[in-house]
Amino acid sequence: QVQLVESGGGLVQPGGSLRLSCAASGFTFSSYTMNWYRQAPGKERELVAGISRTGGSPNYADSVKGRFTISRDNAKNTVTLQMNSLRPEDTAVYYCNARRVLQTYWGQGTQVTVSS
Repeated sequence: QVQLVESGGGLVQPGGSLRLSCAASGFTFSSYTMNWYRQAPGKERELVAGISRTGGSPNYADSVKGRFTISRDNAKNTVTLQMNSLRPEDTAVYYCNARRVLQTYWGQGTQVTVSS
């Protein structure tokens, strides 16, 4: 049974930090590119950050470059998103995503709210 379980979301003030984690099980984690997406109310889901199977070549949306860092641990089957200097516009549900050719899995999402 494939599972992607996100954790670490919550309420934070502007300028604060959060660390999201995604625990994967039920598939060969190291064979998948891992991504974080987000979806704000009334908006389409967007790609925030991605990382290759080996942990190299991280890529980021322009809106989060320099503030967010994605990393993965293939020994622990986890991917994390360190989010610093958070802004109100970062408020969204954040989703963990595993992808390879013709196959993709999603987590259930974790809410991040940036507000004073």
